[in-house]
Amino acid sequence: MAAREGYVFHSYGPVRYAQHAVVSVQTLRRHDPDRPVALYCPPSHQELLERTKLADTFDVIGTLPDAHRSIVGFKHHLHEFKPFERSLFVDADMIWCRDPDPLWQQFAAFPFTATGLQNADHFFGGPKGIGVLVDMLFRRRQRTLHRFGLTSLPRVQAGMIYAQDEAVTRAVGEHAAEFLAQSDRTHFRSRLKEGRSEETCEWSLAMAMRELELHVFPWLQGQNSPQLDYIGALVDHDPAFEDVTYRYYTSPFVYELRGIPNDTLLNTLLGAAERMPRMGEYVTFTPYVLHFGWLHQKEPFYDFAERMWARLTEEQVTPSRAEA
Repeated sequence: MAAREGYVFHSYGPVRYAQHAVVSVQTLRRHDPDRPVALYCPPSHQELLERTKLADTFDVIGTLPDAHRSIVGFKHHLHEFKPFERSLFVDADMIWCRDPDPLWQQFAAFPFTATGLQNADHFFGGPKGIGVLVDMLFRRRQRTLHRFGLTSLPRVQAGMIYAQDEAVTRAVGEHAAEFLAQSDRTHFRSRLKEGRSEETCEWSLAMAMRELELHVFPWLQGQNSPQLDYIGALVDHDPAFEDVTYRYYTSPFVYELRGIPNDTLLNTLLGAAERMPRMGEYVTFTPYVLHFGWLHQKEPFYDFAERMWARLTEEQVTPSRAEA
């Protein structure tokens, strides 16, 4: 496969995030051994990869400057970290489960796109609790859109972003940065005020894409979904995530229940849905990617990443018998 197409990872902060990128690439290589992979990271992460002899996991390793070591610092400046003509920017907390070649064929039709939904829910970028009702009552979302001359708000899930056209990629980042700088004129809430360490890039990217009339790539489309949230109640897998089966509820309402953090309550509601006409129908398949984005569902990824990293580093110290 020509190097026109490739994957782009980034890491910063604790070195475990560089380890996660290595582990994610290892699962990617099970299904796509040819397309090159790039990593942008600080010198400390590069030193770890060199020391453990795992730098060759990546075809390109570039330095991530201080100014870009944040969510918005990187994802509002993708044009500065685009080593391939067709670059797929992906998060490191992902496990690849299936050949992604069909996805590449579909992405090729877009100058720039991100996984998402055509219409964002009211929680997108807004308050997560009862405060959302106040926003709805006072029509704050509609006021934001009217203020900036927009007619709709898509939902962007920025864990997977495809960039092909250089000028469009730059324009998306610039417009997103401008929207974020005017957050006080919107109904969106700063994630910093919720106790998080970083600001989100998603609502500003969504507004930028809408302003530039760029389509989101449908996030939820059954077996063709580019990425699906890892939810323990919905996924059967072996310890190595080599054999993965996902249970995808075809009712959008039922599938939205996946965000419930209490496993007992979630399983009870799913069981009740399965006893109702249409509501409990589902399909099972192997997804392209499992994304461990929910905080209460990250432990299985952390456990897998620790085991994989330990095995990889041990292999570098003690080559396998076949290699010897």
